[in-house]
Amino acid sequence: MTQPPAAPVHRLVPTPAGRTHLVEQGTGPLVLLLHGFPESWYSWRRQLPALAAAGYRAVAVDVRGYGRSSRPAATEAYRMTELVEDSAAVVRALGEESAVVVGHDWGANIAANSALLRPDVFRAVGLLSVPYAPRGGPRPSEVFAAMAGGEQEFYVSYFQEPGRAEAETEPDVRGWLAGFYAALSADTMPGPDAPDPHFVPRGGRLRDRFPAAGRLPGWLDEDELDVYAAEFERTGFGGALARYRNMDRDWADLEPYDGAPVPQPSLFVGGARDASTMWLADAIDAFPKTLPGLVASHVLDGAGHWIQQERADEVNRLLVEWLAALP
Repeated sequence: MTQPPAAPVHRLVPTPAGRTHLVEQGTGPLVLLLHGFPESWYSWRRQLPALAAAGYRAVAVDVRGYGRSSRPAATEAYRMTELVEDSAAVVRALGEESAVVVGHDWGANIAANSALLRPDVFRAVGLLSVPYAPRGGPRPSEVFAAMAGGEQEFYVSYFQEPGRAEAETEPDVRGWLAGFYAALSADTMPGPDAPDPHFVPRGGRLRDRFPAAGRLPGWLDEDELDVYAAEFERTGFGGALARYRNMDRDWADLEPYDGAPVPQPSLFVGGARDASTMWLADAIDAFPKTLPGLVASHVLDGAGHWIQQERADEVNRLLVEWLAALP
């Protein structure tokens, strides 16, 4: 009779960030799990036991600037190259030489670049919600500025000025998170005729376009929301938002990798109702060139952005099947 995996263990390990908080469960090949915005290690609470039960050492981190991990003061400390080195340092701190890296949202970008920049450490990469798109094209700030019309501003542009988005999010952390999660969840997102919540009306706030009903998405209950809210009430949003404030720096730092493919075995899972999947459809179509080691790509019908929480059982199955097929 198979024994259930031991309870998850919290640890702090040294990394270039200072210290990185992680939660690990299980034994076996290492699988590093990287969250996105505005989340934490807790985003992987439904994957940790499933991966552990399948024979893997599952490790979910708080990315620098989040949760119990260190929060460097300088905005430039959150550039992609720094986050990649944090990922590699976690693997070393755990006594391992290599790992599979899986990321969601911003974590998918970090995972892809970890595989690209440190192929000596990361032997395979799984991407959830955000497909890999190689560095290239115009400066990101110019792209995002061009996406908005005169009466609205794209949310990434809105996040650029230090203190601006914090003034919206931090006075009501719990309420803001609830609205943001609902806005991008399949069962609570605004209807097709409602204003797009990814855009901010000029002079307004992002939350002005969150769903008005106040209903939590089906994947999130009040106690789980409390966990997320407690972390951001303690840390604030500055470290999390700093990631967005480094996109032009990343574009410059990664110039030597312009157009570079990620050759390791890879997996993509997205939601059919996720704007990331729809806006980046061309990136998904380009996977034969950009992810030549792609094992499988799945776009789940009726799923929104928070894919591993919205569709935990299905994502767990896809992850375990992919991991089992890796060399």
